Amino acid sequence: MTFATTKRRALLAAAGIASLLAATPALAEVTVLGWPGGPEETALRAAADAYNAKSDVAENDKVELLFFNRDGFWDKLQADLAAGSKAFDLNLLATYSIGRYAPFMEPVELSGEAKAVYGDSVLSTMQYQGKQYGVPTDLSLHFMYFRKDLIEALLKDDAGKAKYAEISEKYLGKKLEPKIPDEWTWDDYAATALYFTQAVNPDSPTRYGTVLQLKNLLFNIMVWQSVPRAYGANWMDDSGNITVNSDAYRKGLEIYKLLYDNGASPKDSLSYEFAEANAAFASGQVAAMLQWNAAAGDLTSKEKSPAVADVTETVAPPAGPQGRFTHIHGLGFGLNKNAENKEGAAKFVKWLSSKEAALIYAKNNGAPALTPEVVVEVADSRPDLVKLGEFAGKYGYVMNGATSAKALSVYELQAKEFTGYWSGQQSIEDALANTEKGMADLLK
Repeated sequence: MTFATTKRRALLAAAGIASLLAATPALAEVTVLGWPGGPEETALRAAADAYNAKSDVAENDKVELLFFNRDGFWDKLQADLAAGSKAFDLNLLATYSIGRYAPFMEPVELSGEAKAVYGDSVLSTMQYQGKQYGVPTDLSLHFMYFRKDLIEALLKDDAGKAKYAEISEKYLGKKLEPKIPDEWTWDDYAATALYFTQAVNPDSPTRYGTVLQLKNLLFNIMVWQSVPRAYGANWMDDSGNITVNSDAYRKGLEIYKLLYDNGASPKDSLSYEFAEANAAFASGQVAAMLQWNAAAGDLTSKEKSPAVADVTETVAPPAGPQGRFTHIHGLGFGLNKNAENKEGAAKFVKWLSSKEAALIYAKNNGAPALTPEVVVEVADSRPDLVKLGEFAGKYGYVMNGATSAKALSVYELQAKEFTGYWSGQQSIEDALANTEKGMADLLK
């Protein structure tokens, strides 16, 4: 069922009960298809209400919101766009799906404040082939979550430091010293995870040093790929050559394999994604974890995670030889090529990319990545957004080709092949070769 069909049914249902109502309000002229449920819907509703209340917004330019079931959302959206649907003027976009929908959409013009509000890295999450296809409203990236009580105790423990050096030399081939997490390299992370693993160090206060999300799922690859990125990995070079079969990807795969094989992550991690990883960390039996920024609220909540809330801190992901990186992708809104009210839709997009709109969105549970100059205005009520904007601007990246029409298929391919390696079903050589071949076919 397409969005257009859904809306028609909704309108028919409304007509069926019209006789019971004294009056029926006129439909708004700008219809926006949003992401249903959660903070994204809450924030969008607040932004739309604020926009509609503005004295300079004409009645035929006011915004009406349309939501649909999350299940099959992106496929249904593509079907409607391809069919030339006019059921919505603006629709949800995601970084990894822009190339898929671009043929059915038009580039947008943002406000003159957009660059100062979001910064270049964040704006790039809504770009495709050099054109801006949307305004970024919600950003996702990764934090390194860690138990500050455990790290602080280790840094003061001479015997612990000696054991740490012994473990790092045995498993990583070099003696390392404990560091504060904000100074970690990926080797430091691996050494710390092994040290806090009881299967490696029986004296560890936690059973597991980390928790890996190894389920065959495309979003898990987004979490992992900042490891090889720090060693110089990319999907392809500027000439379009696939570069996944590289030492950088090999290093990233091997780090996860080393940790999993030596019990640093639970054995059932092969079935883990966001929720399972959060549950493991919240249990108090994990020392550190790479996870989406969306987990911060729950893991620092005394009500939801009483065992770790007071001792959980976050920093940006560790560094590699090529620097420190975090995968970023955004949700945003773009213009349907077949929109019936393009002029009104364009006005809303411009306003939505303004400082005024961004602050309203942020104050109502949205997750916009704002520049330091802007986020300071909501820092007291939304401290998580301070790090979100900082990390996005300093460390955020989008893989070369990751906004293409086949981006989701590439992530799915990598999930299949790399999970096969981590689970011991195939060699690292086969995993990389299969991925290289598959990506060449998808991105040609």
